[in-house]
Amino acid sequence: MAKTSVSDSDPTVMAKATELKKELQRLVRAIVDDDDCTAETIDQAKDALSALKELKLRKRSQSLKLHDTLSCPDDFRCPLSKELMKDPVIVSTGQTYDRALIQKWLKAGNRTCPRTQQVLSHTILTPNHLIREMISQWCKSRGIELSDPSHYIDEDVITAADRDHFLSLLEKMSTSLSEKKEAAKELRMLTKKMPSFRALFGESVDAIPQLLSPLSEGKSQRDGQPELQEDLITTLLNLSIHDNNKKLVAETPMVIPLLMEALRTGTIETRSNAAAALFTLSALDSNKALIGKSGALKPLIDLLEEGHPLAVKDAASAIFTLCILHENKARAVCDGAVRVILKKIMNRIYVDELLAILAMLASHQKAVDEMGELGAVPWLLTIIRESTCGRNKENCIAILHTICFNDRTMLKEMREEENKYSTISDLAKNGTSRAKRKANGILERLNRAVNLTHTA
Repeated sequence: MAKTSVSDSDPTVMAKATELKKELQRLVRAIVDDDDCTAETIDQAKDALSALKELKLRKRSQSLKLHDTLSCPDDFRCPLSKELMKDPVIVSTGQTYDRALIQKWLKAGNRTCPRTQQVLSHTILTPNHLIREMISQWCKSRGIELSDPSHYIDEDVITAADRDHFLSLLEKMSTSLSEKKEAAKELRMLTKKMPSFRALFGESVDAIPQLLSPLSEGKSQRDGQPELQEDLITTLLNLSIHDNNKKLVAETPMVIPLLMEALRTGTIETRSNAAAALFTLSALDSNKALIGKSGALKPLIDLLEEGHPLAVKDAASAIFTLCILHENKARAVCDGAVRVILKKIMNRIYVDELLAILAMLASHQKAVDEMGELGAVPWLLTIIRESTCGRNKENCIAILHTICFNDRTMLKEMREEENKYSTISDLAKNGTSRAKRKANGILERLNRAVNLTHTA
């Protein structure tokens, strides 16, 4: 069965061809049947025939172009659509995609490379001029018209009217309370829905101070305005999501102090969003240091200890990311993180997230000492024995490995557990590769201790 081209199935083209054939039949019949037909009738027949020929040639040309497009080199196809790329751009992993499709992917909230699944270090899209030129030459040699890439630029491009509206909303932050509230709500909504509005804050060093000016006024003026604080802190969170804003937001002097105040005094949603903002800002190492030095870990740990379901996960995420920086581990330990985290783990609250933080803090000697004093060992062994999560088992055994190499008094509890349940040796056989290494390390330590006892 012959394949049908796009043109053959186009109803508009088919209707036009049918109309021309009918008209041509009428004119030819008039010429054949009437010996006295006019020259005008013959000219009309010639015109109809020419139009039909042109339509046929156009159909053939489009069919060939479609065939060429379908047979284009794989390097010219977008990995997302498998179609010829119109505006190829490069993401941070080095992969190339069609701009419109990767923008749609990013706007859906994805922050990974679709092809490699790697987390994107940033979401800047760089034009791939080399591939674009190769595609252009390939299309030109086949008579295929390639659309102007400017037609595929982000649909959220800011207009002059948008920019004027943005500036007018910021100006309202220094007017009456009712206008401040109205402007704050609208900015919260705009920065949530439109990435372009987030980017606007990066165009002026005064934009963020203007936004937050109502929160930097005297305490008496701020009290009793929880909704305004919530809207402004949430807007700040929306801004911090934009990669190019992270440094600017964190380094604006009033931002971190106001986020810390929001962690202590805001509604639970405000506190949760303040923690989320610190988490997103801490994606940059320079921001991790800045936030850690500011003292923000203490209110985050307090929020974690309070344990409100809306805020626990955001607080835990912020603490984890900040503690990737070694200096912040010491700060978190000094601020009571070990006690708070262990208490939550013992109550089986957010065990996955909190074990990951505890495993990170275990590289700090004071944290190890506290874990021993607070009875962490039997709980960690219980989790290994009862949990079905390989990641949790791995974090537990990693913590226990650090403890047993820093505090020999804990070996007794581990030996009793091993003799009773074979917990550690089971993990040495069936755990993840890292868990196996740590478990075997502990078993060697236990065996060495037994041999030393026998020798003595």
